[in-house]
Amino acid sequence: MKAELKADLLALAAIALWGSLAPLGVRLAHIPPFLLTGLGLLVGSVIALPLAQWRLSRWKVPLPTLLVGIYGLFGFHFLLFMALRHAPAVEANLINYLWPLGMVVMAPLFLKGVSLHARHIVAALIGFAGAAIAILGRGGPAFAGDGFHAGYLMALASAFVWASYSLLTRRLPAFPTAAVGGFAAASGLLSLAAHALLEPSITLSTEDVVLIAILGLGPLGGAFFLWDAAIKRGDTRRIGLLAFATPILSTVLLLVSTGQPLQWNVALAATLVVGAAFWGSR
Repeated sequence: MKAELKADLLALAAIALWGSLAPLGVRLAHIPPFLLTGLGLLVGSVIALPLAQWRLSRWKVPLPTLLVGIYGLFGFHFLLFMALRHAPAVEANLINYLWPLGMVVMAPLFLKGVSLHARHIVAALIGFAGAAIAILGRGGPAFAGDGFHAGYLMALASAFVWASYSLLTRRLPAFPTAAVGGFAAASGLLSLAAHALLEPSITLSTEDVVLIAILGLGPLGGAFFLWDAAIKRGDTRRIGLLAFATPILSTVLLLVSTGQPLQWNVALAATLVVGAAFWGSR
């Protein structure tokens, strides 16, 4: 199998797992976010053990690399789970998935030799227009003082964190894919410490445990390793294009899991966001 085809397949597998993140987050919305993030990331870190041949020494990376990993994995998922608690799930999910477009627009700030052209600025405006349609298309409640606006800001912050994390990893010294397990483990422990200090304790049901295991092995675990392997093997430009399929898949899964019909504003917003991302990444 050619390296580029293998990289594309790895990226598509990661995208498929990420598509399930928001629906699982909604199903587990009753669990405090620090606890949910911590348990999910710790489960996900276990995947790295066979990759590292059961040697934790292969998780060792320079401190700046570890801090960037914690920033990306912990920051992104915590903000996303909080957004899903404070805003309608579909709209918050669409805003969060502006991160592929954010990678294009912010690339000149992080990577040398990358310039920003007029089409990138226009694409960014179209993408944000799509997010605004998703929010305002509900007919008023989003900005009527019910707290939804806080959730939208958290969703936008999560998009910024993941876009900037993805760009920052291009500037780091090379590290093995197994080291992603160290990012997940450190972020998971940090989340559990925050849970112990800031959140009430709860008793998990059997269903909670099963869903957290799925969350950890899938979008909070396996997807990270697949994505890292894809980035290292293939053309990052094409892989970035594949990532723009994520919001559509995630939104459709959310609609199916919550029993919601595909409303005009969601369909139009998804079209604008994905279309702007494709055009802006050319």
